Amino acid sequence: MLLLAWSVKGIKMNDNSNRLNVALHLGDNALILGHRISEWCGHGPVLEQDIAMTNIALDLIGQAKMYFDYAAEIEGQGHDHDYFAYRRDVLDFKNLLLCEIPNGDFAYTIARQFYFDQWHFLLLTELSNSEDERLKEIAQKSLKEVTYHRRWSSEWVVRLGDGTPESKEKMQRAIDDTWYYSGEAFIPVDYENGILPIGLKDQWMKNVKEVIEEATLKMPTDEWMQEGGKTGNHTEHLGFILAEMQYLPRAYPDATW
Repeated sequence: MLLLAWSVKGIKMNDNSNRLNVALHLGDNALILGHRISEWCGHGPVLEQDIAMTNIALDLIGQAKMYFDYAAEIEGQGHDHDYFAYRRDVLDFKNLLLCEIPNGDFAYTIARQFYFDQWHFLLLTELSNSEDERLKEIAQKSLKEVTYHRRWSSEWVVRLGDGTPESKEKMQRAIDDTWYYSGEAFIPVDYENGILPIGLKDQWMKNVKEVIEEATLKMPTDEWMQEGGKTGNHTEHLGFILAEMQYLPRAYPDATW
């Protein structure tokens, strides 16, 4: 299987279309997953974790703003980060399908976050040495946050998996059901143009397996994965997210605070 190498050495630096789409892809991941996690605000299983998830959501939305600011600079049409968040339609979004699937119960939210965080950490580690100064800057600013995100979700996989029979059953089901969305990040699309077999997926699989085994859970083995989000083919869930998230700025486009 070809693996994604997100080093910007693989991206044609004179191809603004590629750079724009990469910035939007990364920004959309952070925005949509941040919105999903924010739905837990006030509904967490305990107050401490309610606050933790709210802070993770804020981290991701802050990262989305940086990517969208960069996209606006590349595009050069006078748009800002709000435009990319609130004025695009569902087919224009390029986020991973993993980011948009519903929260489900707490175990489902943890499984989704766990798979994403393991990839996100490796991605930002690569981008921290990028030749693209803006992507490098964003990655370096975000990596500390994402290091915490990865530790938090991994610890919860272990806590639930190696907990009570009920929590173990729920965590295993969540790990299995969300697995089919976890591999899209490693399926190449044209605008990435940085596809090299440098082992990013191998390291992701190794890290994921270590945590799942520590949690006394079974590692999924199916190689088939859902895909399409990176090219605008989404589940029905994204439309509902955008209907809620974009309602106010679309209904009152000239509103100011």
